[in-house]
Amino acid sequence: MPLLSRKGILAIAAVIDVALHSRNRPVSAKALATRHNLPPRHLEPVLQALVHDGILRGVRGPRGGYELGRDQRTITAVEILRAAGTVEEGADTELHASSQVNDVVIPALAQAERTFAAALGKINIEELVLRAARQQR
Repeated sequence: MPLLSRKGILAIAAVIDVALHSRNRPVSAKALATRHNLPPRHLEPVLQALVHDGILRGVRGPRGGYELGRDQRTITAVEILRAAGTVEEGADTELHASSQVNDVVIPALAQAERTFAAALGKINIEELVLRAARQQR
């Protein structure tokens, strides 16, 4: 059972790709989509969400594209997932269900989500970029 959606995984991959390839100039959405075998229209909403949260910075113009919005050491996997809308922050949302669901199941799952988010918060993009760079050699 995957804990992360495809969209979340692609968002993390996109940020790593931008970190690896935007040293000389911004990375175009088309280049990103091509490297990840996606149609650009599929990736664009994710990229815009990452720009909105300051993880990426959009550069306009004929040579425009995307750059990191801040230092890669400060960008974590959990931030990317939240920006991409893949990490639910709805642990406080009460379901109209039985007391067992509301009093037992939801609190247990909320704790698991907090633990998972804390683990994702320890993964920064710099570490993933280093792994990706070693793999490309």
